[in-house]
Amino acid sequence: MAGDLREDLVTVDWSRLSRPLPDWYADAKFGIFVHWGAYSVPAWAEPTGELGTVDEGVWFRHNSYAEWYWNTIRFDDSPAREHHRRVHGDAPYDDFLDAWKAEEFDPKAWCDLFARAGARYVVPTSKHHDGIALWDAPGTATRNTVHRGPHRDLIGDLASAARAAGMRFGVYYSGGLDWSVTEHLPAIDTFANVRAQRPIDAAYAAYAYLHVRDLVDRYRPDVLWNDIEWPDAGKHAGQLGLFELFRHFYATVPDGVVNDRWGDTHWDYRTSEYQHGLEAETAPAWENNRGIGLSFGYNRVEDSRHLISGPQLVRHLVDVVSRGGNMLLNVGPTASGLIPEGQRRTLEELAGWMAANPGVVHGSRPLEDGIADDSDEPWVRWTRTGDRAWAVVDASGRPGRWKQAGRVRVVLPARADRLELASAALADGAPVAAQAEPAGVAVELPSRDLPVAVGFDVR
Repeated sequence: MAGDLREDLVTVDWSRLSRPLPDWYADAKFGIFVHWGAYSVPAWAEPTGELGTVDEGVWFRHNSYAEWYWNTIRFDDSPAREHHRRVHGDAPYDDFLDAWKAEEFDPKAWCDLFARAGARYVVPTSKHHDGIALWDAPGTATRNTVHRGPHRDLIGDLASAARAAGMRFGVYYSGGLDWSVTEHLPAIDTFANVRAQRPIDAAYAAYAYLHVRDLVDRYRPDVLWNDIEWPDAGKHAGQLGLFELFRHFYATVPDGVVNDRWGDTHWDYRTSEYQHGLEAETAPAWENNRGIGLSFGYNRVEDSRHLISGPQLVRHLVDVVSRGGNMLLNVGPTASGLIPEGQRRTLEELAGWMAANPGVVHGSRPLEDGIADDSDEPWVRWTRTGDRAWAVVDASGRPGRWKQAGRVRVVLPARADRLELASAALADGAPVAAQAEPAGVAVELPSRDLPVAVGFDVR
């Protein structure tokens, strides 16, 4: 049997699944990730730093990700373990599933906010590393949110609400880690051990296959967002194999997309996470994902010092889009189902900016070389929508203001002979004074807390 499996792995031609990236995904640019689970009950992690900026020897014992709580409390010397003993009496992790009630969950209100913030797709966790399913997943018996805890099909509720709000719907699934099937639950303390300790056997491969197949058949997700890896025994083209799973997904959802976290198999787009995996951002299609704070799951320890502000979020989104990427921004609701106030405030600020500047982001592409350059002083990024080039400028707090109240003068690093200066205008059509200078194109912009977008017709 092992010999047959190895031969099957070698002979799989994953390139047969290659296809053009669907236009909807290329145009969407912005989606909302939702990490919600039993870990939202303890909702505790040390706000150590962003993934990719913290040494792995520190990261796992002092993990910023609240959704990794079950792993972090396995270290006898971790602050999370001490917190778990003191606050929760060293209770079994599954007690949090029964304590999770989602009594204030309003999927319509969530999705109305996401849509106003400019999201074009929503991707909630259907099963994270703790193995708890947010729908009545086959083979989970009662260890899911339909039979315990919230007693609701949370995935079905969000699928309906997202589509009613005009957004696409996807699902996250942890195919690489499932601590409910890992014997003895060893603590993961390095990125190498993430790979070494993941279940790879045929039984788990079939279990995961049937889960994702069920998600596809029930909810027709537009995005399959797998995490960590796929069990090695399932990377084949036969029955219950990953090749067949992809083929069934594309047959069911012809314009669906899959991410790149299935191992060395197949993907439609690459992913980076905070500051980790930035090499993926050179791919033809890619997506950066991060939380509003340092965690994906709700972390009650985080405060305004750890949350990205509205202006910072606009800059991050525009920077990603200007380089050809999508951004998947995570929201971590409380166990009751509320979006925490700090996260909501950031989303509302983004919503205000997106309402005024939708064409700067949605449907845009990077501005081609030779017309203009990015800059960090002043902060400027460029996108292009059709024949219109957009400079997004953060002029907040910039010295050298003009005498007119509420205006700021900025020189954009651009070629005046490639832009129609007379066409300069804000996204709402308000004209902007622009003139050629040796260093570029000088414009007078309103002084605002959020970045300002000015557009030009391209020659």
